[in-house]
Amino acid sequence: MGYLAKLRVWRGDAGSGALQDYEVEVNEGEVVLDILHRLQATQASDLAIRWNCKAGKCGSCSMEINGMPRLGCMTRMSTFTQDETLTITPMRTFPVVRDLVTDVSFNYAKAREIPSFTPDAATKPGEFRMQQEDVNRSQEFRKCIECFLCQNTCHVIRDHTENEQAFSGPRFLMRVAELEMHPADEADRRDIAQEDFGLGYCNITKCCTEVCPEHIKITDNAIIPMKERVVDQRYDPLVWLGRKIFRRDAVEQRQTETAEHGAVPAGRDGVSWVEELPPPEAPVVGPDGKLSLTETLIDRAGAASPFGDEVSFPVPPEELRYRHPQP
Repeated sequence: MGYLAKLRVWRGDAGSGALQDYEVEVNEGEVVLDILHRLQATQASDLAIRWNCKAGKCGSCSMEINGMPRLGCMTRMSTFTQDETLTITPMRTFPVVRDLVTDVSFNYAKAREIPSFTPDAATKPGEFRMQQEDVNRSQEFRKCIECFLCQNTCHVIRDHTENEQAFSGPRFLMRVAELEMHPADEADRRDIAQEDFGLGYCNITKCCTEVCPEHIKITDNAIIPMKERVVDQRYDPLVWLGRKIFRRDAVEQRQTETAEHGAVPAGRDGVSWVEELPPPEAPVVGPDGKLSLTETLIDRAGAASPFGDEVSFPVPPEELRYRHPQP
């Protein structure tokens, strides 16, 4: 038996907007996207919604329902009580285009920065064999539908817009981890994960895992293993000693070649222990003019999770915070 649902839908564009109240008929078995379509057909024909498959596979209808990032097509109305008011807003992390549609181009820009799959050039097609364990590991990450709910809920960029240049977000850290764990990939992605994609910014709150509609364990199976690999490379004493030894061998070989050409006097054993160092250079800065940060330099605590108990719904319009593109 149907009933009238109370909705508070955010209406506006890149300049400004506000929540508007509606009452829409709800029938048994319907989802939030069905109700928004009925709202379009009966009361608000100009309501902007991004959607495509209505089957939870395209990731288009991402929005926030009562403050929780969800897919409109996968959120059943039966999960709410009939007297409950639903507050439906666009994803807060991304700039609003119009109504419930946001500009997610930030994610596509980050995707283009990831180095592509790099197999061994000597391996011909059909020659490489993978263990089933390796297949299963990367197959989980391949389920991602790029709804960007994990990007939206991650407080590193949700609450700190200044981190957008240095932090790629959980979706693309998962992609870097997928390639790093692939046995056929020859590239070493540990340094770029830390320096270019901001792996150290993630403080493992698992908000991304909580909102993933495909139930991918982003934190446990992608980000934490990637952090372990970075730590092993940088701080494991055996790895550190090995790098020192191999580096010393390379330095000794270079100094020997230099001494043979008469540039630096060699010692009694024919090896020069004096290494000419290049003049000091200014520290490398990014496009934004800031120094590259690592997790050892982070001196501020992470922001609170967006799923705190202090938030009550529906959210008053004056407490809503949205980012709008600058004119």
